[in-house]
Amino acid sequence: MTDFRLMLRPTDLVLVCLIPNPRDLEIARLLGWYRIPLRRAPKIISVDYLAFYQPASFKERGGQIEYVAAVRGHELTTRGELLKDEADHPRAREEYFKIQLGGLEKLSESVKTDKWKRLTFLYSTGEYLLNAKTLNDLVVEGEERDLLWKSLRERAENENLYHVELPAADLPPEALMALLGFRSLESGLD
Repeated sequence: MTDFRLMLRPTDLVLVCLIPNPRDLEIARLLGWYRIPLRRAPKIISVDYLAFYQPASFKERGGQIEYVAAVRGHELTTRGELLKDEADHPRAREEYFKIQLGGLEKLSESVKTDKWKRLTFLYSTGEYLLNAKTLNDLVVEGEERDLLWKSLRERAENENLYHVELPAADLPPEALMALLGFRSLESGLD
């Protein structure tokens, strides 16, 4: 396992999120994705890392953040597509973000909860995560909070730019024109 502290940069954007139960942590670990219901999603999901807050459902491992994962991308899909074994679930047709992840990395020291008992999402930075002992230590305040929000806004704006990388088409011009529905110039125009 890679030393997580060497990978995370102080300026990386981190989204602390609830991982509801051990099964969801196993999905993240084995299948490399995490799901967020669209209707409950934070405004910006384009971050560098997810840090997973484990609630009481984790029993003795609850009330802490033990794992983080690099974000590789995301897409919009339905819960039914994500969890095919739950096709009859009441929310099977609802839209979810599927966040693609790098490998889960265990923090060298878990971040414990002190007075927080419920958490869904919290934005922070790599620097705060690397130095945190408790969830309260992840809260960015003052001028740094303004910088955090500026970075998140810039990330959201850049994500909304339309990028397309098309492979080079190795087709003769006539075949390409036929595929696009154009007639050959030699056949004349009607």
